[in-house]
Amino acid sequence: MINEASDFRHKLYELLDETIDSYGYELVHLELMGREKSRVLRLYIDAPGGVTLDDCVFISQQVSSLLDVEDPIEGNYSLEVSSPGIERPLAKKEHFEEAIGERIEVATLVKCDGRRKILGQLLTVADHSLEVDVEGATIKINMNNIRRARLKPNLDEVI
Repeated sequence: MINEASDFRHKLYELLDETIDSYGYELVHLELMGREKSRVLRLYIDAPGGVTLDDCVFISQQVSSLLDVEDPIEGNYSLEVSSPGIERPLAKKEHFEEAIGERIEVATLVKCDGRRKILGQLLTVADHSLEVDVEGATIKINMNNIRRARLKPNLDEVI
């Protein structure tokens, strides 16, 4: 089941990534959540210099037209397009590489070092894994074990 869902998300990502990229934006991450009538397809986009509300509306219109034609998602769903924000999702290897030295939060599929939620400083990124410093202990996480990852800046330091 996980492989089927993962394969579907990968195909959906490829379909949307090409279109979004053609307009000069990056598809940072996508989430398809919920069931049947209450599903939400959420896209996070970025561009050099960031994105505005107008950018999100524009991409929403373009993607909506594409999804109407291709119809890759069964049933009803809502489309949301957003900027990645301060807690930017980390989905691609490049995202992790750009975040080295930053504080991140990783939710895993299977416990890693006795935890499913890991919060710490990203130390290294390899082909199939990353290392996070959690209170002085280094935890190695296989990329295939990552359910969700995002930047998690210390808001006291940001504000």
